[in-house]
Amino acid sequence: MGLVWVTWANMSWCPLSLAGAQTTQLFIEPPWRPAVLWDQVTLTCQGSRTASDTTWYKDRQRWGPKGPNHLTVTEKGTYECDRPGSGRSPPVTVLNDNLVLQVPARALLEGDTVTLHCRHRQNKQLTSVSFYHEEKQLKGPQDGTKLFLSPLQLNHSGRYHCRGWVPSYWSESKRVTVTVHSECSDGDRKAQHPPRASPPLPESFIPPIIPPWVTQNFPSPSWFPP
Repeated sequence: MGLVWVTWANMSWCPLSLAGAQTTQLFIEPPWRPAVLWDQVTLTCQGSRTASDTTWYKDRQRWGPKGPNHLTVTEKGTYECDRPGSGRSPPVTVLNDNLVLQVPARALLEGDTVTLHCRHRQNKQLTSVSFYHEEKQLKGPQDGTKLFLSPLQLNHSGRYHCRGWVPSYWSESKRVTVTVHSECSDGDRKAQHPPRASPPLPESFIPPIIPPWVTQNFPSPSWFPP
């Protein structure tokens, strides 16, 4: 029974799944999901054979010519890539919504430090932001448009969304699923895989100035039920 190893940047990770999982991987740059069209997203396909063997799919339909192994996204939709011998990649969604809640596009392991970002199209001013986990409003560590999950625990898994006030109207994001994986079974994750922080946002992202009366800080780290 084989194992699938996921690698991001120059870091090695724990195996995420047993044989039978997809081995073709589709990487996002900037490394956030869901990706948004207004971030100038690039997708890179990695798998067996060579780059010229890459076949792209958008919304389950073949998209563009065969090869190369990277694609600059110009339309919203769900993208996949295929390599002979390693199969089709997991899908990557690219949105063009007014409001999105973004999660780091990597495996999330127990003990990690993760930040969820609530963002408005073109990074317009966003105030009175609230975050929800499984439809319940959270009263946890927040900083304006950011929600901090640290250290990650298995009960942080679930569906999240955010809601905020854009000048003249309320806006709400689509739900995004967060899945927290347990530590490596060899018990040596702390030595080989130290806790990781969220990747930086694109340089084009300039956080809006939020009046001090909007932001609330909640110091207690134990804000999820056991």
